[in-house]
Amino acid sequence: MKRIGIIGGGQLAWMMADAAQKLDVELVVQTPNADDPAVAIAHSTIFASVDNAEATAKLATQCEAITFENEFVNLAALSVVAKQGVSFRPSLTTLAPLLDKYHQRCYLRDLGLPVPRFVALGGGGEERILSQFGFPVVLKARRHGYDGQGTFIIKNIDEFPAIDEETQFLLEEFVPFERELAIVAARGVSGEVKTYPIVETQQESQVCRRVFVPADLTSELTTEIEALAHTLLNSLQAVGIFGIELFLSQGKVLVNEIAPRTHNSGHFSLDASVTSQFEQHLRAVCGLPLGDPALNCDAAVMVNLLGYENSHSDYQAKRLSLAQIPQAHLHWYGKTESRPGRKLGHVTVLLNQPLQTQAMAIAREVESIWYGEIQS
Repeated sequence: MKRIGIIGGGQLAWMMADAAQKLDVELVVQTPNADDPAVAIAHSTIFASVDNAEATAKLATQCEAITFENEFVNLAALSVVAKQGVSFRPSLTTLAPLLDKYHQRCYLRDLGLPVPRFVALGGGGEERILSQFGFPVVLKARRHGYDGQGTFIIKNIDEFPAIDEETQFLLEEFVPFERELAIVAARGVSGEVKTYPIVETQQESQVCRRVFVPADLTSELTTEIEALAHTLLNSLQAVGIFGIELFLSQGKVLVNEIAPRTHNSGHFSLDASVTSQFEQHLRAVCGLPLGDPALNCDAAVMVNLLGYENSHSDYQAKRLSLAQIPQAHLHWYGKTESRPGRKLGHVTVLLNQPLQTQAMAIAREVESIWYGEIQS
């Protein structure tokens, strides 16, 4: 029996439960709230914020390795914990260039990977810099942005928010992309890298709404994206699962962002893959051989069930209706509070043929049940 610590107790940690049981792994979770999803599946829980280094030091005494559900951590504080001898997977060295979006952009650029044009912003000179980029432009907080939080699309100078000298932002060109893509890739302790099928993602209000598997791409683009993932994970000496978000613009691929953890674009793998991203992550963290990331069906569509109101409903009737869709797999995260934009669950529907029109029709069916009259 291995015991693995997870910093963060949201749905990404919760979805590791079945894989942990299959691999004979116990999960110890560090999370602030008793009603966080992963508390229900954890062997034990340390109730503390994810950046509480004292709590992480306690976590380190209870497990063989520590991994992360999110990237909102304090690396300087964790480096003190690392001296106790516990293994962080991915390592703190791997995380170091990724947590700050500006540093991440610089790392990708220096590695020779294609990225949008960007610059660090803060401390004055914004109007001069904006004149070099033109409008629209994208403004991102360098830390703690998630599900669109901290990201702004600025269409003119009047929409530009006031920035004090303490605020750190990344300014980048607006990419008029044709499609957004993503690839989930894993690297084991031996250096073995395996990639999942490339997917097309669709966002609304900068929150992922739909994922289509696999993306309809040429073999050349598929090869390029898979090679990009290998280059990145090998350069980082990564261990674990990584989500890589991409833009496809005028036939060219640009890297948008890297998430050093399981990723929303890979949730389909729970039902549509031989080895889910959650099992793959635990395999990597535990030093086990990586599993097969291939699809077990021809195609799939995953739809996030996003909150659209403030309530404490469990939406039981809607969940029952969603479960009646043929080959649908409903995952409900057990959150006790709904609010607009919050991820409450997801539905993956397996398909017998990779037709985008069929996948979109099913996605719309899911959304018509979930959102009803407020369907956008």
